[in-house]
Amino acid sequence: MANRESYPPAALRLAEKPAKRRIWVLSGFLLVAIVVLNRVQIPTSGTWDVHVFAKVNAIINSLVSLLLLAGLFTARSGKWAAHRRIMIVAILLSILFLVSYILHHLFAGDTKFGGEGAIKVVYYLVLASHILLAAVSLPFILFTAYRALSANYPAHRKLAKRVWPVWFYVSVTGVLVYLLISPYY
Repeated sequence: MANRESYPPAALRLAEKPAKRRIWVLSGFLLVAIVVLNRVQIPTSGTWDVHVFAKVNAIINSLVSLLLLAGLFTARSGKWAAHRRIMIVAILLSILFLVSYILHHLFAGDTKFGGEGAIKVVYYLVLASHILLAAVSLPFILFTAYRALSANYPAHRKLAKRVWPVWFYVSVTGVLVYLLISPYY
């Protein structure tokens, strides 16, 4: 095993109670905004591919999946500075994904899945689990990041062991959903 680095110092100096309150408010706001904006569609000139955002989303989700794996490996090898940088990039890409996701639905609306039989069942099961876990995981991803950035490493590690697999599943199934629905754009 590689030499383990010392833990990075705290980058946040915010008490846990106000941090939790802010995380819950932000997560709730984003969830409501996504639900509301998902019902709005902005007409376009038709001169550009509105599904470009879906392609961008799949690329971002692929990158986040790879970063999550890299984050896991750097944490297991005790390379904390690299782990922190990787996970911050994963969070920033996830924010970019959220913006792109909202833009895609604003301009493209919903796309009906055209598959039939077993693939249709698989698609809707993957989609439902993806949506549910994406919505539920957001505040816990933020709590995990908060605990690391405030140098509460035991609590960070405990929560990360539960949150990481869900975040990884959401990022991988995001790509799978795109691959399954993209022929129907």
